[in-house]
Amino acid sequence: MSKILLIEDNPEIRENMAEILDLAGYRVFTAANGKDGVALAMHEQPDLILCDIMMPVLDGYGVLHMLQKHENLKHTPFIFLTAKSERNEIRKGMELGADDYITKPFDGTELLNAIAVRIKKAEQLKQAFAGSLEGINELVSVAAGKSRLDSLKEGRDMLSYKKKQLIYNEGNYPSRLYYIQQGKVKVFRRNDDGKELIVGLYNEGDFFGYIPLLENQVYQETAEALEDTVLAIIPREEFEALLGSDPSVMKKFIGILVHNINEKEEQLLALAYNSLRKKVADALVALYRKYNQAGDAGFVIDLSRENLASIAGVAKESLIRMLGELKEEQLLQLEGSRISVLDYSRLERMYN
Repeated sequence: MSKILLIEDNPEIRENMAEILDLAGYRVFTAANGKDGVALAMHEQPDLILCDIMMPVLDGYGVLHMLQKHENLKHTPFIFLTAKSERNEIRKGMELGADDYITKPFDGTELLNAIAVRIKKAEQLKQAFAGSLEGINELVSVAAGKSRLDSLKEGRDMLSYKKKQLIYNEGNYPSRLYYIQQGKVKVFRRNDDGKELIVGLYNEGDFFGYIPLLENQVYQETAEALEDTVLAIIPREEFEALLGSDPSVMKKFIGILVHNINEKEEQLLALAYNSLRKKVADALVALYRKYNQAGDAGFVIDLSRENLASIAGVAKESLIRMLGELKEEQLLQLEGSRISVLDYSRLERMYN
């Protein structure tokens, strides 16, 4: 049963609305002013909040402003209740983060429809969407209220890249978003001495190249195909229109970016503080997780020693020596550039 908080200073309106919501099967909590409403919201954690604008003690704008500061409440659907004379003020509320507004007087059907739409949308947006074409399509479908944005995945220009072919270079200005239809891509940076550090690995179903688009800056790294790769190209204009279509789309996409940033922070900490043994083991574990999500026991890491050393953040010679030690401990099997993981759990728990 969904919980609804109703904040309304007019006792007659408050009682009538509470009765309608109760008959519709909602669990209703009521407050007669904004201050009590904020306290009740923090205690009850409602699924949706209905709030009058003009109230004593704390008005509706103040309520919304205070709730936006609370992590558990800032994404709760918020609907303003406004008199016709206040309608010209509603833009202020929408800019503060309100999801909708209902103009008084209203009928029960209008009220219940608005509530049902917002609660359904909020529930769908709580889902974890993958950082892939399918995940973004699902996200945009929910946020935009459409069955699917076919234009995002269909009719795309496809570009093919050979193994080791560059996709874009550091310093280039971005004009498109890339989606991997087939193959694997690495993104790397070089220091002043020319040493390469891989900062991103992408697989089939991944987007890449989106951060420079969001920052409106040139690429800070270089992208290269790790194997023969086919990319779908999404023009910058379409990507920006997609993000601008609904604030919820932007919020969810930012969540995907935050996850990627956290991974990079962990990588940097590992490079700074981990031992050679731990760095190599972590690199193998990362590759295993990234490219063997199905958990295939026969999975093989087929990557050049240069690329593997770049991922681990170690010298090639040190990597080769450590791979030999791990092989002697029967954690790995080596066949040319191919590496088979024999004991994944021990690698994952490798001491520093």
